[in-house]
Amino acid sequence: MTEMNQRPNSGPSSSPDHLPTQYVPAEVEETLYERWVERGYFAADAKSDKPPYTIVIPPPNVTGSLHLGHAFEHTIIDALTRRKRMQGYEVLWQPGMDHAGIATQNVVERELAKEGKSRHDLGREAFVERVWRWKAESGGQISGQMRRLGDGVDWSRERFTMDEGLSKAVQTIFKKLYDDELIYRAERIINWCPRCLTAISDIEVEYQEDDGELVSIRYGDGDDAIVVATTRAETMLGDTAVAVHPDDDRYRHLVGTEIELPLTGRRIPVVADAHVDPEFGTGAVKVTPAHDPNDFEIGRRHGLPSLTVMDEHAVITAHGPFQGLDRLEARSAIVGALRAEGRIVAEKRPYVHSVGHCSRCKTTIEPRLSLQWWVKVAPLAKAAGDAVRDGRVKIHPQEMEKRYFDWVDNLHDWCISRQLWWGHRIPVWYGPNGEVVCVGPDEEPPTGDGWRQDSDVLDTWFSSGLWPFSTLGWPGRTESLAKFYPNSVLVTGYDILFFWVARMMMFGLYAMDGTPPFHTIALHGMVRDQFGKKMSKSFGNAVNPLDWMDAYGSDALRFTLARGANPGTDVPIGEDWVQGSRNFANKIWNATRFALMNGATVEGQLPPVEGLSAADRWILSRLNAVVAEVDAYYDDYQFAKVSDTLFHFAWDEVFDWYVELSKTVFAAGGEGAERSRRVLGEVLDVTLRLLHPIVPFVTETLWTALTGRESVVIAEWPADSGFRDAAAEAEIATLRDAVTEVRRFRADQGLQPGQRVPARLELAGTPLAAHEEAIRSLLRLQPAGDAFTATASLPVAGATVSLDLSGVIDFAAERKRLTKDLAAAEKELAQADAKLGNEAFLAKAPDQVVEKIRTRKATAEADIARISAQLESLPQG
Repeated sequence: MTEMNQRPNSGPSSSPDHLPTQYVPAEVEETLYERWVERGYFAADAKSDKPPYTIVIPPPNVTGSLHLGHAFEHTIIDALTRRKRMQGYEVLWQPGMDHAGIATQNVVERELAKEGKSRHDLGREAFVERVWRWKAESGGQISGQMRRLGDGVDWSRERFTMDEGLSKAVQTIFKKLYDDELIYRAERIINWCPRCLTAISDIEVEYQEDDGELVSIRYGDGDDAIVVATTRAETMLGDTAVAVHPDDDRYRHLVGTEIELPLTGRRIPVVADAHVDPEFGTGAVKVTPAHDPNDFEIGRRHGLPSLTVMDEHAVITAHGPFQGLDRLEARSAIVGALRAEGRIVAEKRPYVHSVGHCSRCKTTIEPRLSLQWWVKVAPLAKAAGDAVRDGRVKIHPQEMEKRYFDWVDNLHDWCISRQLWWGHRIPVWYGPNGEVVCVGPDEEPPTGDGWRQDSDVLDTWFSSGLWPFSTLGWPGRTESLAKFYPNSVLVTGYDILFFWVARMMMFGLYAMDGTPPFHTIALHGMVRDQFGKKMSKSFGNAVNPLDWMDAYGSDALRFTLARGANPGTDVPIGEDWVQGSRNFANKIWNATRFALMNGATVEGQLPPVEGLSAADRWILSRLNAVVAEVDAYYDDYQFAKVSDTLFHFAWDEVFDWYVELSKTVFAAGGEGAERSRRVLGEVLDVTLRLLHPIVPFVTETLWTALTGRESVVIAEWPADSGFRDAAAEAEIATLRDAVTEVRRFRADQGLQPGQRVPARLELAGTPLAAHEEAIRSLLRLQPAGDAFTATASLPVAGATVSLDLSGVIDFAAERKRLTKDLAAAEKELAQADAKLGNEAFLAKAPDQVVEKIRTRKATAEADIARISAQLESLPQG
């Protein structure tokens, strides 16, 4: 191979005068981003003949602001889309926001409360208008924050789940599901929030360990008595049975009889049901069908009545002395009344147990029998499972498949109605004579006296489940839908695998004729603090990403997040890591300035291989290998490995070695310098393009300065030319090892890095022979003069480096220090040998402990060899 990357360049290289001496992110980021948007770099063309690459943004709530989780997710999506755009794809990163029914209604209701009003004071129509006004004035601040981060989304396609087009999609699929008998209305136990005054789905319930009380209550008397235990004594007012296991001999004589329910004067039956665990507690349970999901099923099996004893505010409605009390007040009062009657057999307080809370307002959930709308999920969930099982959709990492199947294979019917005013209103009308009419988007609703629309709205996840195709114009057959559906990949957190991903799978397959909404589901973890703890305002460790972007630049935050992005695992992050990424950006900046100041260029073809130095061939060989590694890691969604590979190549190989080696070549001048200037330009050009998807701002500034071209956003993604030079890589590896060894020796002797020392180099016949000038430059070694006396000699790579340290260090003090270090290493070795020679210890100690001691022994042996060599190299006397 004589030439590589035969790529002509358009435009001249820029002068270093174009680059300030320091990189100040705040001075360039906003300007660059707006330039990208104005030039249409992020706009997706449905008419393009390029292959499509589509990703939807997980739509943030309109009430939200950018948090570190958003910043993390957006960084890795942006990296994927920027790379694909450079690879020649027609990229659509679809932006938009979710109307967030409960959260948004709560925000506006709090505003009204400050005015002394409630939504009921306004009425439904005026309240919804108020929410729209709030959305226009205050909602969506996250869009501006996305720009700060550098999100390359197509803003011309921004969508909102309550937009007219998306609302039409919601009404269309509701009608289709209704007509296919996959939507129905029925009384079931739901999760009710007494604060938000609405049903919420199972996945919107957060469980936490609460301190409660467990009371054991005696129902009945004498031989007919049964003891039941409960943490919700107030629900006993709605008991309609006591259940025992059919095979439990203790209660066999009571099955079919009735027993008195305390405090109520009612008698309730004793029923036998296999759901009851005879080994748990007393083996008997109270049955409250209207206030517990398991009890509801028992009630259905035995034809028991369902008595609702609480209203929507969780206030007792049952007639009697407890009527009007809040559930917690009633709990205490009922336990007191039972205690007074001698009905309390045992009390355990505090009793720690898992309690469901509303994920929005943290209020304790109340299971409640309610008439709601439901999706019959069985056929939809089966299709969603089959699409992954047959390989049409890949889940990455693959080990997450089990969690996905555990969910979709065990889905219960989905309660989709919410008792709110903000959201997509259920398109069902009820007539004066019991008629029920579901109205499609192109149909007129029935009119006349007595007709009314259902007052409920749909669960927010119902509309966001349509996101991959509703945003493209469905139910219309649009150019965008034909071009960009299905999505190439969905990037989202494993925490909403069930909230959102499963719903999109079900709806996409159902609405789009069996075509799944995406080819790949790439799941990432949660952002945590540097100690691995969940970030939360209540923990005091929450971070506003804008603060870190202000302090260190958006690139620094992005690079830090990408370096932690291992598939499916959580991401720890600390401010010092962001500082380190800022230092990396500065390193890139300084290296590129050096290159420009020394005439590095991208003009013309690369010189023929035969005329290149070993260092030139080495760095080009490594560059192509890195291109191949980065491509493989991107294709496997290994963002941390992409980042680490680029970090170590750029810092450790390009900046710390090749740039340093180039200084000697540039100083010498001539054709060798011209060739290295072209190679350095090539290396920086490709490295900046490889880094661009993760750190877009600094790379844009540097790449345009280096190449004189329009923008790295639309530059070609680097390709591996296939060039490898194992011999050059081995030669430079030897050089690096030799220089590192001498640097280590210098440091051990207490020499400052810049301190010059006379040296004689014996390099003939070794791989180092051609690198004497570079070695002397890198190691600050002066030529050996007439008065040279070798006080230390180091054998390195078959060569010998002799140093004259006389007058530079205090040999007596150095010998004393090394002797002390040698004694410590020998003591460490003796202790390790003693433990490893103890058979009794080896028989009992865990494997990891034994391995740790073996490692200590190996380290001590290496230290002894190193210190002994240093002592031997010191002059005697």
